[in-house]
Amino acid sequence: MSDTFLSAEEVAELTDIRVGKHGKTREELQVEWLRTSGIPFWTSARGRPIIARAAIIGREAAEQPKKKWQPKVLAMR
Repeated sequence: MSDTFLSAEEVAELTDIRVGKHGKTREELQVEWLRTSGIPFWTSARGRPIIARAAIIGREAAEQPKKKWQPKVLAMR
């Protein structure tokens, strides 16, 4: 497979959705999960979510908590 995009198996592992249910396909459920999780993706002509590997790798560094700004007067305590 491509190093640029996650494989179908990797998407299934990421979303933990391997089969469809409740009248929806696996791909439809994966797309819903990705949207609610805020993970950027494209949809192929067949409805399969396409995720750039860089979107997942880059998230690791971006998810670190950011320090809130604080005036120097309060930081001196």
